[in-house]
Formats: sequence, structure tokens, C-alpha cells
Amino acid sequence: MAGRFSIRLTLSVVGVLAALGGTTTAAAAAAPDDPVSWRVPAGPAEAASLARAGFDVAGTSPGVAYVIGNQAVAGQLRNRGYAPEFFDTVYKGVTTRAAGDTFYGGYRTVAAQEAHLAKVAAAHPDLATEYTLGQSWRKAQGKGGHDLKAICLTKKQDGDCTLSTNSPKPKFVLMAQIHAREISTGELAWRWIDYLADGYGSDATAKSILDTTEVWVVPISNPDGVDIVASGGNSPKLQRKNANTSRGNCGGTNIGIDLNRNSSFHWGADSNSPCAETYQGTGAASEPEVQALEKFFRAIYPQQRGSDDNDPAPDTARGTMITLHSYGDDIIVPWGFTADPAPNDAALRKLGAKFSASNGYLVGTNEETVGYSTSGTTDDFTYGALGVASYTFEVGAQSGSCGGFLPRYSCVDSTFWPKNKGALITAAQSAAAPYRQ
Repeated sequence: MAGRFSIRLTLSVVGVLAALGGTTTAAAAAAPDDPVSWRVPAGPAEAASLARAGFDVAGTSPGVAYVIGNQAVAGQLRNRGYAPEFFDTVYKGVTTRAAGDTFYGGYRTVAAQEAHLAKVAAAHPDLATEYTLGQSWRKAQGKGGHDLKAICLTKKQDGDCTLSTNSPKPKFVLMAQIHAREISTGELAWRWIDYLADGYGSDATAKSILDTTEVWVVPISNPDGVDIVASGGNSPKLQRKNANTSRGNCGGTNIGIDLNRNSSFHWGADSNSPCAETYQGTGAASEPEVQALEKFFRAIYPQQRGSDDNDPAPDTARGTMITLHSYGDDIIVPWGFTADPAPNDAALRKLGAKFSASNGYLVGTNEETVGYSTSGTTDDFTYGALGVASYTFEVGAQSGSCGGFLPRYSCVDSTFWPKNKGALITAAQSAAAPYRQ
């Protein structure tokens, strides 16, 4: 969805009323300056044109584009000849004042996520190792910002949790919030860390995973962007990209580079407009966050497939990777840059089906899930450059209190974690032989 920029259409009750031209309480209650999701009759080419023009096209379905914006944005769409209809709220009625390093009912800030990693590493020295992977754009510029942090979890033996392609155990990497406004994903990473670290002594599955596998987690892959999101409090700002202000005259949440269009593998076929939500940057891996992530992946995974796009990873290849995005209830397999299937397509789908047995998400390529191609994505890099079995999860429905970019915090424990816990367990258990399921 936001990770891939498209969704399938399953109208909520509110959306049905709006599609029929009715007035909804939610639409009437939204303040003129509040962003909402507008349903806009538009084909794929029109949706792409709207995105290039700077509209926040958060999703598409056949004949429809979903544009995020306030009443002024709806007016701009009407001026272009479109007829936007209210589809869903963006803010889900959160009024509880968050405590400490939290926002929007309980979501954790970057500072809270950083403190959590340090706490886990200190509490479980036999299991956890904290790493600094690199810097955010703001920190690299001397403008505040953050280090990119990761944690490695395993029952430590010689050679474990080192930045080495020759370490004895297979590896599973989970990363989250490379798109800052996809706030449920960082919370899932938090729960996955705690499940393994706290459960090692009491949960047989957690123990088995950490006895046999290195589990790496990057809970916040775009910390500057998350700072911007969290600064809105109970009205989080819809920052998707990083905080790079060096390109264009963009303002508000239009600043930055889309880090999931900036990876070096088949970079260059997305937006060149600096204010577009899918702006790919000035060059492949131009952003320090992407540079840090790619250096990290190359440090722990050997190159396991040839350089030609049609070279499959061998059946003996090890390693799994999931990058968490929202929303759409999808499990997306490579490729993203082309409609052609990846050379390991059958094996990737087979493992994806095992994930789906837990969360019920649709398994498919970009074309089959979101309906278009993307370039410079994280999963294309880890699969394409290194042969790692790689997936994008689009977490959550497209509407309702547990849907969209900003679901209620309670949805993490009521819906997202119960659905995805089993899929993450399967990914870790499959790291030794992902192509031999």
C-alpha cells in the first residue's frame, strides 16, 4: 500500500455510503484542514499522473485512486476535472493523551525505540547485541537526527551476531518503518523483539529459534521521518519520506526522499519530482539511511545469486528478510521493478503461502497485489543483489479503525500482532533453507 502505493478495494460501510453519494458522519466531522482518504475515479495512468503532480496517491484499485488530503486537496482534484468522494478518515478518533515517549494513544517515538533496544541488550547479554548501522540524513548533516539502530538476537556462541557473511547460523532480518507514517510496523518489531528475548526461558518456539538462528531487527529504518510523524501528537503528521530538505522547495510532509525507491538495485524508474511521495532521489542509494541498510545487508549475507536478473538463487541459499509496510493485507514477492516473475518465484510463493496461513494476506507480485511496478525497493535489493528470500508485508486493512496509515494503537495487540506473530516465526524457522520448503 503505502509501501507499494496501491490497495485493493474493499469498501467499509462509510466508504459504501460515500461511493453512493451519501453524507457520512465521519466526513462531516473531519475538520477542513484534516486529511482524509478521497476515492477518485481514475485509471492507472491517471493515478500515476496525479502522483507525479504531487498528490498523495495512497492506493489504487481498478478504475479508482485513493488520494490523501484535506478539503483544499479535494478542491484541487475537482479543478482538474475529477469527482473525489469521501472514503475514510485518516485520524481514528484518538483523544487519549499519550504518556512519556509515546504519541497517538501509545505509539512509540524514536527515543523510546532506541531505549528499548538498549534495555533488551542490557537485560539479556547472552541473547542480544545492539548495533549502530549508520546515520539518518539529519545526523549526517549535523542537524540533530539519529543513528540507525539494530539488534541481533540469538543464544550466543562463538561467531554469532557478528557482521560477517560466514557466521554459522542462518539469519532472518525484520525491518520496519522505512515509510515513517506506517506506524503500526515499528510496534510489531517491538513485540517481535520482546517475544524472543523475554520468551527464551519459557516459550519452546522462541528458544528453538534463538538456539538455531540469528534474528536481526531494525525497528525504525527512517528515524528522522518518524520524528516528524510523532511531532503531530494525536494528529500525527503524514511524513512518508526521510527529512532531506536539499531538493526542491517542498514544504510540510512533502520534503525528503522515498527510501523505498532509493535502493541501488534497479533504481531509477520512479518519480523525479522532489515533492512527490515516491521521489526516488538524485541517484541510487543517495540517502545515508539506504547506504547504512545496504552496507548492513552486504555485511551479513553473502552474494548467493548471479548478476543476471534471470539467475535464480540456489536451493542451498540461506536467509530471509521481511520489510513491514502498511497497508493492504498483502505479502508481496519480488520482483517490484518488472512484471516478470523472479527466477525463484515458485519457491517464494510457497513460503509466502506459509506466512499467509497465519495472517490471511494475499500473496503475489506487485502486479498481482498492487497492480504496478516499482523500482529501488528494499526487497528487490536483498533478493536481487544477495539472493535472500525477501518479502514486503502490507499490514492492515485499507479502512476502519484498524485500517489506513494511522490505526488505533489498540489494533496492534488486538489484530496486527496476533495475525503476524506466526508469520514471523515461520520466516525465522525458514531462514536455513527458504527455497526448500
